[in-house]
Amino acid sequence: MRQTDTIYGRFADQVVRQPDACAVKESGVAYSFARLDEMACVIAAALPPDQDAIGIVMDHGAWQIASILAILRCGAAYVPIEPDFPIERTHTMLKESKATYVITDRSYVSRLDGFAPLFVDTLSASMDVSSAALLANCPKPKAVAPNAPAYILYTSGTTGIPKGVVVDQHNVCHYADAFHHEFHNGPDDIMLQYSVCSFDIFVEEVFASLLNGSAIAIPSTEVRGDLAALLQFVKDEQLTIISGFPYLLADINDHGVLPSCVRLLISGGDVLRERYIDRLIDHTTIYNTYGPSETTVCCTYCCCNTTPALEDGTYPIGKAVQGSTVRIMDEDLHPVATGEVGEICISGDGVTQGYVRVSNNAPFVTDADGHCWYKSGDMGYELPDGSLAFMHRKDSQVMILGKRVEAHEVEAVLNRCDGVRAGVVRADTDDQGLSYLTAYVVAQPSGFKLAQVKRQMARYLAPFMIPEYFVLLDTLPRNMNGKPDTKALPTVLKVGNY
Repeated sequence: MRQTDTIYGRFADQVVRQPDACAVKESGVAYSFARLDEMACVIAAALPPDQDAIGIVMDHGAWQIASILAILRCGAAYVPIEPDFPIERTHTMLKESKATYVITDRSYVSRLDGFAPLFVDTLSASMDVSSAALLANCPKPKAVAPNAPAYILYTSGTTGIPKGVVVDQHNVCHYADAFHHEFHNGPDDIMLQYSVCSFDIFVEEVFASLLNGSAIAIPSTEVRGDLAALLQFVKDEQLTIISGFPYLLADINDHGVLPSCVRLLISGGDVLRERYIDRLIDHTTIYNTYGPSETTVCCTYCCCNTTPALEDGTYPIGKAVQGSTVRIMDEDLHPVATGEVGEICISGDGVTQGYVRVSNNAPFVTDADGHCWYKSGDMGYELPDGSLAFMHRKDSQVMILGKRVEAHEVEAVLNRCDGVRAGVVRADTDDQGLSYLTAYVVAQPSGFKLAQVKRQMARYLAPFMIPEYFVLLDTLPRNMNGKPDTKALPTVLKVGNY
């Protein structure tokens, strides 16, 4: 590893290389690399020394990016938290990560009782008045090792308690290199910053761009919530790269117009279906990506323009990114044969240090040759060309009438049916403790006919696998990471038959 295998070190290289180039666009204002670095310096000067981790509870914008860089400049790890997170969840994350100090906006101080705040909005106002005086107090960047923690990202835990993934400096630099190797981004590119800060896509948007000399553009909250306004923003700012959940791509696909300035669309975080991009595929390059937070953003890439969709209408997840190894393995960490189902396991430069609570580190295992593997809990298989296909979570099985059923398998069939724009299948239990399936459907504009959908599902599924109940929704609820929030779906109650 080079000494420049640190995030701030790589960013500082860009400041020297192209100080006047645009780094961040927001609300009609362009912040150069040099200006963004000055903002980070001012914040760093106000931070207490020798912190291991510092929280970020801020609205999205250039000052949020500068705050993250300031924390990294001081040698600490940042803990990203959206302002609308539940207060108890916020406090749990800050306490477990030992982040007693939080950079925030003054409007969120009531959510941070017991933690020391630094109000960045006050600093920004001061900087407008006396930038030179504030910069004079800026400490030199702290030297950190490439394996020092860069951020702690909290993911949903199966026990209901969030799990903090510790991602180190080199992990992020590795991913920036892998991204550049595949997509050749540079000073001519501007990437949309659309994701929440608590999800991996944010890391891709910000660091895969800035560390490679590209800019990011941050829309307002109002623009984020209006697809037509968002696409106008993309056109006005001449954005070239958009990365997001497949549902964002599906919405753009339905909209029917993609600004010609966009050269690359990247889907990640969930299954990408062929119909989500069928109107876009001939107009730009589209990639499907895969990767748990524990392996730093993405570990596989698949170019949809050159790779046909699978029989179930989904795209493969592709092959390992530069610096990573991804294999389908059995329970004993032995590779399975091509075409056989096994667990997706990842090794290489993207595999993180594990969780804050080391008792959660069971998925991180070391093989006989000393290589660390992350067992993803996702099931898949290898295609003849060496690409990988994702199937479902390892733990998604339920028993119905004594037979094993994968809710995700049923969901995949549902999403191929005519009249279904988006569908989710959830397993619940009746008052006798027996499992049953409910399908939640957002209909196509052309309409939804239940009898037709059931007939289509029956071509692929045994009768006991077809959901007992179907619920029509205007939209699927999303969690804070943008994925379907199954817990927010209405529950259809069932009286047990046995």
